[in-house]
Amino acid sequence: MTEQQPYELVQRYADFELRRYPVHTVAEVEVSASFDHAGNAAFRPLFKYISGNNTARQSLAMTAPVIQSAAPQSRKIQMTAPVLQSSPSAEGKSDDGPYLVAFVLPAGMTEDSAPVPADPLVRIRTVPGSTAAAIRFSGGGSGSAFAKHNRTLQDAIAAAGMRASGPPRFARFDPPFKPWFLRRNEVIQDVTQGPGNDPGA
Repeated sequence: MTEQQPYELVQRYADFELRRYPVHTVAEVEVSASFDHAGNAAFRPLFKYISGNNTARQSLAMTAPVIQSAAPQSRKIQMTAPVLQSSPSAEGKSDDGPYLVAFVLPAGMTEDSAPVPADPLVRIRTVPGSTAAAIRFSGGGSGSAFAKHNRTLQDAIAAAGMRASGPPRFARFDPPFKPWFLRRNEVIQDVTQGPGNDPGA
């Protein structure tokens, strides 16, 4: 079975889960493509990396999800895993990116111990631990589906007295050959404490 990124469940709300994600390491690629095509554009170099296209010729276990997010303007690469994807706007409008698409590396692997990518497009990065709200949905995981569930999550976060921190991330857990109606997807949003509210309490 595919290894899944670990997290601690802090609290279940009516519309989302509040989680704590530990520090982890990702392999990521920045691509200029529409929201709906960014995952496919980045998948090949990332999969080749974990399949041995690295200086150690070491194969790594595939993990879930795959994560996509909007690339920040000030930094070339920045992301988290499974395969996660995020949009530059709350509406999730398709554009030409750029987006960051990331594989979370196996638990316990650090930026120093991860094999060095042979492809310069692939970057290895340490992602700090965070508290995040997550909403799960099934289906194909298009940009419009992401936008719909992201709006639901953002409204629920605000109603719970929390503040969103940074861009939302889009996580895909299943391969494309799995029937679309059985696929698991998530919108994940880092949050910070709101006035009089402690999301970690």
